[in-house]
Amino acid sequence: MIRFIWVMMAAAGLWGCSQSAPIASTAAIGTMQETAPIGTHMVLRGHAFPPPAFFPFCSREPQLCNTVGTVKAVELTPARTAELKAVTVSVNRAVKEMSDLESTGKADDWRLPKRVGDCEDFAIRKKQELLKRGWPASSLLLTVATRGGEGHVVLTVRTDRGDFVLDNMTDAVRDWSKSPYRYFARQSQSVPGKWERIGTISKPAATS
Repeated sequence: MIRFIWVMMAAAGLWGCSQSAPIASTAAIGTMQETAPIGTHMVLRGHAFPPPAFFPFCSREPQLCNTVGTVKAVELTPARTAELKAVTVSVNRAVKEMSDLESTGKADDWRLPKRVGDCEDFAIRKKQELLKRGWPASSLLLTVATRGGEGHVVLTVRTDRGDFVLDNMTDAVRDWSKSPYRYFARQSQSVPGKWERIGTISKPAATS
């Protein structure tokens, strides 16, 4: 069934990134020194197949695919909250959105962007920036979703106050369940290179 989901996503052209209008920055972390509200954790439903472009990306950038670590949920202090907001804003400003087809000639090509990139490239750059600031790789998970029938990738940050997503469509740092996406899968925290299926968005996870 999981393979079927990925095949159907590919057949429908969902490996690209959502070109919908930017998302309004409401119901999210606001000011730079604000403590994040208590959110929810994702409920996982077993193994999923990674997006095909994930494998060549990992062969080029293994450190950015890594999710190994003992810290599964970071303590989200006001300083950490400010870092999430700062990284989101800086990367969204530094990288110009451009489809893979336009920039590389491929339908789906995951890369660490310099000047241009699409949704997964923004997520990868944000992961790199947070790793530089000392965030554990095990808390920074590339995540696949859809919006309005289009594929999308965000960076999920696992914290003690919930799972928050960093998104190129908004400068807001949102609780995942408050974002307008249908979530499919994210990187596994326990098995390197593996992905796990995400349960329904309406069901909050138990506290980690």
